Amino acid sequence: MKKYRPAGWPSFLVLVLTVFFVQGLRVEKPLRETGPKTGVDTTGWAFPCDQKTIEQYTAYRTTKPPVIDGKLDEEIWTKLPRSPRFVDLVSGRPTIHDTRAAVCWDTENLYVAFWVEEPFINAKLTTYNDPVYTDNDVEVFIAGKDTYYEFEINALGTIYEAFFIWEEAYQKGGFAQDLHFALTNPKVRKFNGVGFKKHPRGLRYGSWDFRFPGLQSAVAIDGTINHNADRDRRWTVELAFPWKSMGDLAKADNRALPPKNNDQWRIDFSRFNTYKEAAPATDHGGWAWNAHRVWDSHVPECFPMITFSGKTL
Repeated sequence: MKKYRPAGWPSFLVLVLTVFFVQGLRVEKPLRETGPKTGVDTTGWAFPCDQKTIEQYTAYRTTKPPVIDGKLDEEIWTKLPRSPRFVDLVSGRPTIHDTRAAVCWDTENLYVAFWVEEPFINAKLTTYNDPVYTDNDVEVFIAGKDTYYEFEINALGTIYEAFFIWEEAYQKGGFAQDLHFALTNPKVRKFNGVGFKKHPRGLRYGSWDFRFPGLQSAVAIDGTINHNADRDRRWTVELAFPWKSMGDLAKADNRALPPKNNDQWRIDFSRFNTYKEAAPATDHGGWAWNAHRVWDSHVPECFPMITFSGKTL
């Protein structure tokens, strides 16, 4: 018996196949544009950290300024939310010891506190601007639009400071006229980052002749420093940065000093250690509130975003 075949079947088949082919082209085109098959980042984000996971924090006002003695026993430090436990700067993984920070402010100062768990508290450097980053230390980076400031302190209270200006903004920002930033100053030199050498903004000038006017800092030890026969608990740090001294950070985008309600600043908080957790753990020796995913603190785009609230605690 012959199989039944409707009249005109070959023409109908060609029509159907043609429709499927055209629809396939329409679906494939947007996939090529968005690039999911290649994994290409089409958002324009050119930094090592994950833009979607940058930490956010609300800094509340205080009606009573803390006494800068390092002890963190004022009521405000008990009320404020603390940061999450710091993570490995590069991997983002949990760290062996607990480190946290908190921030508050008033019309005079930005206040920062650190709680640093450490069973054997050690420090050796005692002279201002010694390379404190080679000791166990904690660090704060405050970013402006075209500049950022670096602060470090060890358990002895020794301070290290530097101020950085993006080369593209150096002349137009008027920094060349300031002796602290002048290229003729031997303490001013070119800087191209640490582990992230391809920053989209390129080169910057660093000044190691900058002291933050009016800065207050203090450290308190819960243990015995440089005595490893016993076990320590932690050390704490208390800082006050006057708003009136942040002009070189604020002028490029005319930021309010002190900030207005809901103003946002990028500020980094980190800890560096001379020791590392034992294998098989991968400990890079640098821990931070927000992982940078590269061995480099000098990436302002990866700093936590701090929102200044006018609400008081």
